[in-house]
Amino acid sequence: MGVTKESFGFLEDKREAFLYTIENQNGFAVKVTDFGVNIVSLLVKNKEGNIKDVALGYDTLEEYFENGIMFGATVGRNVNRISNARFEIDGKEYHVAKNRGKHNIHSDKEHGFHKVLWDSEIIDDHAVKFTYVSPDGEQGFPGTLVTNIIYTVTETNGLIVSYHAVSDKKTLINLTNHNYFNLGGDESGTIENTKVRIYADEFTPINEDTIPTGEIRKVEHTPMDFREWKKIKNDLYAEDEQLEKGKGYDHNFVIRNKDCGFRKMAEALDEEQGIKMEVYSDLPGLQFYTGNTMKSTKGKGGVIYGKGCGFCMEPHYFPNSINTKEFDAPVFDAGEVYQTVTMYQFVTKED
Repeated sequence: MGVTKESFGFLEDKREAFLYTIENQNGFAVKVTDFGVNIVSLLVKNKEGNIKDVALGYDTLEEYFENGIMFGATVGRNVNRISNARFEIDGKEYHVAKNRGKHNIHSDKEHGFHKVLWDSEIIDDHAVKFTYVSPDGEQGFPGTLVTNIIYTVTETNGLIVSYHAVSDKKTLINLTNHNYFNLGGDESGTIENTKVRIYADEFTPINEDTIPTGEIRKVEHTPMDFREWKKIKNDLYAEDEQLEKGKGYDHNFVIRNKDCGFRKMAEALDEEQGIKMEVYSDLPGLQFYTGNTMKSTKGKGGVIYGKGCGFCMEPHYFPNSINTKEFDAPVFDAGEVYQTVTMYQFVTKED
């Protein structure tokens, strides 16, 4: 119970990385490393009282040096897509990495926030604070950006992730965590039987390059309708042009009541384990991704993660919002504070 800190290995420049375990009195815990503020494990008790690790990840620091699939990754400075890998702020054009064809995804998958060593500080027996200063021009973004992220574990089995960032120039800021969840346990295989509910009446359709078109479309009468509990597999293989373009679910959902601030966005349930996860945030959108393009990857304990072995639920500003006039763009003035909170609340349900 509390916070423990252990060595997680060394970077090529000989700096040491650490693994923090934040645990409550119930045995619920998160393991997170100061290298990239990557979630390594999420330990939750199932209905029989056994601990399940519901986060996909790796055993060693060296494996996170690659991590092309971005297990547990803190994504910055901007999550999701930027069309044509360019954007404008006040008439000035900026260019970022073309890492998805001619487009950009997750800023920089080789040199992003998930691949730098953050400063870290245990701030009490429930929380760890991580800090990174991104210099002006890093990844192509304007301004020196100071980012703080606090991971807090509650006594009611919640993981709170608090983001705070300030730049000295007007810039784009859109942060999230790219954890892959499997509520059956990271060794349990497909997530197709996981039940999901998303508090959204609308979603943002994508084009052939998986870039939102700017349209906001009703989920009604589409496979995107998760307004009531539904197993992922129910519509996953339906004949639908959106599922074909995303190779499954890889879509942004317009979460209800965006002006209400912090609210429930979505929830997921593994009935066999009795583990339910609720996702809360104050952000406008949620990306739901079902691991459609995952290649077979050796994970923790030698487990092989394949296609569809994990799902992501990422609160954020809408994809490509910087280039889409119909969407609210996360552009912040010099000195203006970017601040947002996400909570993953875990509940063990009996039959």
